[in-house]
Amino acid sequence: MISVLSARLGTLSKGLGDLLSYRHVLSCSSLISSMENRNRNITEVRWCSKSSSSVNRPKRPLTSFFRFSIEQRPIFKKQNPDLKSLELIKKIAFAWNELPVSEKKPYEMAAAAEGQIYKEEMARFKAQLTPEQTATLKKEKMQRLAKKKSIGMKRALTILGKPKRPRNSVNIFIAEHFNEAKGISFQENMKNLMKEWNKLQNSQKQLYMQLAEDDKVRYENEIAVWEKQMIEVGREDLIRFKQREIFEKQRKAKRRKAIMKTISDINSSKLEKILKSNMMTSKPEKSSTPPRKAEE
Repeated sequence: MISVLSARLGTLSKGLGDLLSYRHVLSCSSLISSMENRNRNITEVRWCSKSSSSVNRPKRPLTSFFRFSIEQRPIFKKQNPDLKSLELIKKIAFAWNELPVSEKKPYEMAAAAEGQIYKEEMARFKAQLTPEQTATLKKEKMQRLAKKKSIGMKRALTILGKPKRPRNSVNIFIAEHFNEAKGISFQENMKNLMKEWNKLQNSQKQLYMQLAEDDKVRYENEIAVWEKQMIEVGREDLIRFKQREIFEKQRKAKRRKAIMKTISDINSSKLEKILKSNMMTSKPEKSSTPPRKAEE
């Protein structure tokens, strides 16, 4: 049951990651889309991508799904005016998944055609780069990948219900009194609250320290249960490093124990066969001649 649930959550997490990246499309500097009535023959969709510090870098073409979503978004928005953006994207994604292969083909062909153009332009772009520009591009790519991985990990942890980390005494005090702060900005509120915290007597701070200790106990209990669930569903990569080390040691110990038991069973079986064989060979044969009578 847990493994099935985890698989579904993992699929949902990946799907949401792809869908949430749709918001980058909304910030495109240029978008031209021409489509022909029911056949949806897409003649041109100009490239959109996230902004880059690299000047004149070719921009990636839209995928077939994004082309479909840009076309369908106004229609779905009109039909569902009260839906939030994320719910709207989910509906569009569901419609795309239900779309027959024949109706997806125009979008896929347009994406493939512009993908080929992108490859050619990218090759020409890289050929004229200086070594410094190439190094800059490589650094930018590494940063983008690291950021994407971090966002994906955070999203996965949220979906899988990882417990929130414990708060310290200062954080608890600030959360309790934040609405009472009279600063103009967030920074000013924080500054004023820190001043109030520093003015508190130790006896007054003790209450918040105790609340922080209670929250720490809450976290340790919840994270222990959660990490056990993650191990059961095969997501050891999400648990804390120290716990992962403990789990690896336990798994290796179990494996060694199983191997030793197998070897012991094999040796016991072999020993039993050897003993039986020895007993058969050492068993005295019955004499065929009758025993002599005792002399009178």
